[in-house]
Amino acid sequence: MTNADRILRLKTVLSRTGLSRSTLYRKISEGTFPRQIQISIHGAGWYESEINRWIADPMRYGREQKAG
Repeated sequence: MTNADRILRLKTVLSRTGLSRSTLYRKISEGTFPRQIQISIHGAGWYESEINRWIADPMRYGREQKAG
């Protein structure tokens, strides 16, 4: 995470990735998409750097953690 890393909310993540909400949450449960972080009692978001990393190589995300 960088010092200037923003936290993105669900609408922004869906827009940037082109995923549907159900596909996004399925990928999270499979470990092939970054998990959200809790930002308040009822709010969550994603680090922008993690979303950018997934966008750069979606087929590889999650596999690198399992392999290494």
